Amino acid sequence: MIQTREKEATSAYLKLLQSKGATSNMLYKRSLFLDQLTANLVNKPLNNQDYSVAVDAAMEKIPAEDWHANLNTAREFYPFWMKDIKAIAAFSSNYGFDVEAIQWKPLATSLKLLTDSLELEKFDTSESWPLKAYSQAMRYEGAEQAYVDGRIKLAKILLLRLRDAPIKNHKSYRTAADLTLPLFKIQESKKLFLSVVREFYNFWTGNPNAASMLSKD
Repeated sequence: MIQTREKEATSAYLKLLQSKGATSNMLYKRSLFLDQLTANLVNKPLNNQDYSVAVDAAMEKIPAEDWHANLNTAREFYPFWMKDIKAIAAFSSNYGFDVEAIQWKPLATSLKLLTDSLELEKFDTSESWPLKAYSQAMRYEGAEQAYVDGRIKLAKILLLRLRDAPIKNHKSYRTAADLTLPLFKIQESKKLFLSVVREFYNFWTGNPNAASMLSKD
């Protein structure tokens, strides 16, 4: 049985979504996922590490095509579980909830097909510029060429997934990342891809401080 802490967090989250215009169908789907997630959170200390472990465990039971929606739910639910009043207030005032979720999804494919296609693909200026900036920033930090090549390869895969997005913004970027993640079957590869997703976003959006946000590991 879900403990009071998790029940209260779930109730508060769903009520706020409802107040933002979420449909009954959306609320139902999110509540189903939260049932799985919160079952993994019972008696866990309130911290990001335990939350991430609980999310990973819940996502193992989720079909790949539903990863994006459920990862969004996990991101949104986190401050409610943490009882972070300031973060909840910020979400509410800034309409931070993904009630009108982007409907676009990248085409179904495999990691092998994406990797093989990199040899033939040509990247236009809008794609090449952030790739070059990302590569130069890593080299400036003293990264070995193999390290740079590996991360650029993953960034290119993400760009390929974004190509047919009707609108290229933070939502389509997150959708492409969320629906590419299940293609990686090895946990370490998933972690590496997520690291690249976080780093490359700053170059993709043209953030002038992108280089300072590189991982230090």
